[in-house]
Amino acid sequence: MEDAMGDVRSMDVWSMVHEERAALLDDLERLDGDQWEAPSLCAQWTVHDVVAHMVDTARTTRLGFLAGLARARFDFDRQNTRGVARERGASPQETLERLRQVASRRSTPPAPLDSRLVEEIVHGEDIRRPLGISRSYSEEAVVRSLRLQARTSAFFGGAKDLVAHIRLTATDADASIGEGQQVSGPALSLLLAVSRRRVALDDLGGPGVAVLAAAL
Repeated sequence: MEDAMGDVRSMDVWSMVHEERAALLDDLERLDGDQWEAPSLCAQWTVHDVVAHMVDTARTTRLGFLAGLARARFDFDRQNTRGVARERGASPQETLERLRQVASRRSTPPAPLDSRLVEEIVHGEDIRRPLGISRSYSEEAVVRSLRLQARTSAFFGGAKDLVAHIRLTATDADASIGEGQQVSGPALSLLLAVSRRRVALDDLGGPGVAVLAAAL
């Protein structure tokens, strides 16, 4: 029974991941060349770079991730940089086609499955927010991503250290995480803030915002 429930949950997560990939493809198809080269929310990465990164992570398998990390001498930033260079096409259209080809994949690095939701939502906003594009995400997908980030260590890209002394409370979803000074706001903005996107701090309120900002 537990294995069956696990399979159902996995299918649910992948359906949300695939929905986000399809939505991003739809938005990317409308961009012009200048927008592809616009700065994203990821430091030193353009929109084009983020899309290339998303192609790379969609292709990643557990063994492939470990092999690539070893080749990068266990430097996550170096590994990501190599992945972007490998998957960034000669034109935005080429990279877009690569993303289209991997959109239905179900491969993952050695990480919790919900990390695939974090990847799609946070990087989706890395692209959309600088370009003024809005997206209404699934509440379940955002809350699951927020909960995963809150319990994952910084070494693995999470925010456990950031939220150790604050309480995150979503104003638009049933989610309240942590103990300490209150930080409240939309669940998506909480997710972006604990994913170290400072732009989201403007959407948040409460005495814990200063604590979170200082930690960032």
